[in-house]
Amino acid sequence: MNDGPNKALSQFTLSMLAILVGIIAGFGAVAFRMLIALFHNAMFLGSFSVFYNANLHTPASPWGKYVIIIPVLGAIGVAFLVKNFAPEAKGHGVPEVMDAIYYNKGKIRPIVAVIKSVASALSIGSGGSIGREGPIIQIGSSFGSSLGQVIKMPAWQRVTLIAAGAGGGIAATFNTPIGGVLFAIELMIPELSVRTFIPIAISTSTATFIGRVFFGVHPSFIIPAFAVPSDQLTNPYKLPFYIGLGLIIGLASALFVKSIYGFEDFFDKMKGNYYTRHMIGMLAEGVIIYILFVYFGHYYVQGVGYATIQDILTGLLTAPYLLLLLFGLKLLATSLTLGSGASGGIFSPSLFMGATLGSFYGILLNWFFPSLHFNPASFGVVGMAGMIAGGTGAAITAIVMIFEMTRNYNVIIPMIITVAISDGVRRILSKDSIYTKKLTRRGHFIPEIFHMNLLLVKRVKDIMEKNVIAVPASVTIDQFLKEYARNGILSFIITEGNTIVGVATMKYILRQVDRSLKLRDVMSKKYVVVKENNMVFHVISKMREIKCPTALVTVHGKCASISDVVGVVTKEEIAEASAAQVEMFTQ
Repeated sequence: MNDGPNKALSQFTLSMLAILVGIIAGFGAVAFRMLIALFHNAMFLGSFSVFYNANLHTPASPWGKYVIIIPVLGAIGVAFLVKNFAPEAKGHGVPEVMDAIYYNKGKIRPIVAVIKSVASALSIGSGGSIGREGPIIQIGSSFGSSLGQVIKMPAWQRVTLIAAGAGGGIAATFNTPIGGVLFAIELMIPELSVRTFIPIAISTSTATFIGRVFFGVHPSFIIPAFAVPSDQLTNPYKLPFYIGLGLIIGLASALFVKSIYGFEDFFDKMKGNYYTRHMIGMLAEGVIIYILFVYFGHYYVQGVGYATIQDILTGLLTAPYLLLLLFGLKLLATSLTLGSGASGGIFSPSLFMGATLGSFYGILLNWFFPSLHFNPASFGVVGMAGMIAGGTGAAITAIVMIFEMTRNYNVIIPMIITVAISDGVRRILSKDSIYTKKLTRRGHFIPEIFHMNLLLVKRVKDIMEKNVIAVPASVTIDQFLKEYARNGILSFIITEGNTIVGVATMKYILRQVDRSLKLRDVMSKKYVVVKENNMVFHVISKMREIKCPTALVTVHGKCASISDVVGVVTKEEIAEASAAQVEMFTQ
C-alpha cells in the first residue's frame, strides 16, 4: 500500500505509537464499559452509578411494565447521534473499519470514535441486544487512523495502527491478548510481516494490561472444573458428536448472517424515517425482554447477555425448551436491534447463541445416549467458538479467544472440530460473513483468502525485458516504424550519442498521429534506474513514487551510458509477472 511520498517511520517510532494506541484502546474499553453502566443503571434502575457486572442478571426494574419503553428512548438518542454526526457509527462497526483499510487508505474520521462510543453505550445500556466489542474496536481503530493522519506516514503504517487499535480493543474487552492479535491478523491487516506484527502485538499487550488493572486477571466466564471434565473433551467415543455440533452451529451462523441483513432490508423498506424505524424495532425488543422477565424471571436477551452465558456454563440453566427459546429470541432480538439501526457488536450475541444452542445439543445427546454422561456446559463452551467462527469467518481467532476465556486446554480438540465444520457450513450456505456481507452489498469486496505475493521474492532480473535497443532521438516516427517496428521489440531507449535522454514504448509511439515528429518530441524523460538484484516490489514502489512507467535495469544501479543497461521493466512486464503469480493459486 502506498500513500504518496510520505516517508516510512522507523520500526521503533511505529512501535512507540503502537503503545499509545494500546493505551487509548485499553482506557477506551474501561471508559466505554463505564458509559454503558451509566446508561444502564439510570434507565433500568433509576440510579446513578458507573459500575455494572454484566455477568449478573439485571434486577427487576422499578418501572415495571414501562421497561418496554426504555429501549425506545435509547433508540431516539442513537438515531439523533448517528443521523446528525456520524452515519458510520450505525451497525456493528467492524465492516466500516475494514472498508477504511481496503478502500480509503486507512482513513477514519476522528468523530466516529466519539459518536460510536456514546451511541453504542446508549444502545446497550437501554436494552439493545448487541455486544460492546464492535464499538471498542472502532474506538481503537479510529484513534490509530487519526494518529496516522496527524503524523505523516505511508498508508501501510496507518493501517497497521488501525489493526493495532482493533486488536487492543478486543484484547482489553475480553482479556484475550493472543485472541486480539489474531483478530487483527485474520480480519484487519492486509500484510502479515515482522514490521506489522510487532506494533500489533505491542498495542494488544498494552491494552490487555490496562484492562486487567481495571477488570482483573480472571477470564470473562467462570467455568467450574466439573463443567468441562477432561474425559468429556478427549474421549474418542465422544469427539465425533462435536461434528454434529459443528453442522448445527454452521447452520445457525448462516441463519444469523441472513437474519441480520434480512431485517435490515425489512426496516429500510418500511415507511417512515430512521427515527420511527429504529423506535419500532426497539419497541419490539422491549416487549421481548418484558415478556421474558414476566414468565422466566430475567430479562435474558437485553444487553450483552453474559449473565445467561454464565448460567449455562455453571449448570444453572439446563431447561432444554428455555435454551432453545432463548436462542431463537436472541437471534430475533439482535436482528431487530441491528436491523432497525442500532450501534453495537455481534460478538456477544454470537457467544450467547452458541452457548444456548450448544448446551441444548448436549442435553439432547444425554436423552439419546444416557450412558455416555454428556455435560451440556462443555457443548456450550464449544458452541460459542463455533458461532464466532461461523459468523465472522475468523476461525483461528475463535478457537484461541474461547480458550483464553475459559482457560481449559482440554477444550481445544473439540473446538477445532466444531469450528472447522461450522465455518465450512456457513461458507457453503452464505459466502459472506456478517462482516463482509455489508461491504459486498455496497460493491466493496474483501479478499476471502490471502496469498503470498510472489513479487515480494522475485528480483528485477527475473522479469525484465532484455531485448531492448537504443534509437537516436533525431529519428522521426515514420523512419522509426520502417526500421524498427518489425523486430518485435516493445521498449526502446532514446539516446543522443551514447547518452540516454529518454524512453519510449512501441504502444505509445503507434498512438502518435503526426509521423513527422522526432522521437525526442514524444519520448518520456521520466524513468528510474534500478539494480538487477532489486526486488520487483521495490521497483514498483519507485516507479509509482515519481509516476513513471519505465525502469532501466543495470548491474549496480547506476547508469552513465547506454552500455550500462542490461534490461528494461515496464508495466507490461510487471503485469505479466502478476499474471504468472495467479497460476500458483488457480486450477
